[in-house]
Amino acid sequence: MFNVEPATLPVTPDQRALRQVDRAITDLRRGSLVLLRDGKATLLVQAAEAIAPESLDRLRTLSGQGLSLVLTRRRAAALGLAEPPSGKGGAVLLRLGADATAPALRDLADPGAGASARAPAGPVTTASDAANAAVELVKLARLLPAVVVAPVSARTSAQLTERDGLMLLEAAQVLAYQVVAAHSLRPVSEARVPLADAENTRIIAFRPCDGGIEHLAILIGEPDPAAPVLVRLHSECFTGDLLGSLRCDCGDQLRGAIAEIARTGSGVLLYLAQEGRGIGLVNKLRAYQLQDAGLDTVDANEQLGFDADERVYLPAAEMLRQLGFTSVRLLTNNPEKVAALNRCGIAVVERVPHVFPANGHNERYLRTKATRSGHWL
Repeated sequence: MFNVEPATLPVTPDQRALRQVDRAITDLRRGSLVLLRDGKATLLVQAAEAIAPESLDRLRTLSGQGLSLVLTRRRAAALGLAEPPSGKGGAVLLRLGADATAPALRDLADPGAGASARAPAGPVTTASDAANAAVELVKLARLLPAVVVAPVSARTSAQLTERDGLMLLEAAQVLAYQVVAAHSLRPVSEARVPLADAENTRIIAFRPCDGGIEHLAILIGEPDPAAPVLVRLHSECFTGDLLGSLRCDCGDQLRGAIAEIARTGSGVLLYLAQEGRGIGLVNKLRAYQLQDAGLDTVDANEQLGFDADERVYLPAAEMLRQLGFTSVRLLTNNPEKVAALNRCGIAVVERVPHVFPANGHNERYLRTKATRSGHWL
């Protein structure tokens, strides 16, 4: 059993920063504005998918310096505005003219909007740290990775925080969020939960200190920390795990892993809150719409402006460490999971294949994972 730290402990600077980012995430999801500062420059930010004529006018009035649309380099490449990045490509900034409209900006952000997106005629430049942080912030909010930004003066920024209560963040706080949040994970609840294929099972919930969404550790049997433990890293999939969707193999992988760990005798399944390879359920449904129009799973994510896989595995490594496990036998077909755990200090001593047959609806999906994402068959 774990001891849960009392909520009355002093708040550290890292915890305060995490909570500020968490509040900004909520504000953006509500369609509100936030402020991001990088050195002396400050940007007023709104998620592109939330832009309305009224908020666009407000941004213009508050800034007085002109607006820009910030897109990931992948989305810019899909629009023919930039070369595709070779790795994680960062963001680019498009200057907007006075004739830019809210519907046009939303269409530029969303390839599934159904309208013909026409890019502004202005120059395309590499985004600043603050603009990159703004895109990272809407990714954390599980919104489309595009923002409208307006530079504001220090005086205007102070007025907006004091009078209107807008959240002011440092760009570095946002860019460090995922690492700091992973290191802040703590067990908050534990219970025995007998499962159909594994009756001797406990579930331990881990929560970051900003009160964000929990990750779950499902302990089957009594795994021995002195020996490499059989582990499955499973990203949540509402459609596959709960509804039994045939578009993916996630439900089969989840139930198959539980059964295999139980058959072996003991092990751990980490159920990670990173739906849709880290883009969230709503964006996954948007990607499905693009797949129905002919794209494969990788191209669909990239058309939306995301990388093919946005997941991070530091939370998984942190949970394993806190559970006492430093070496694992990993149930996976994904080479990135092996590499990521090794990078995070968890030794993968064996890769255990985890393959399930196609069902007629997910054949292309499974083939794409093998041919384009390098998954083992």
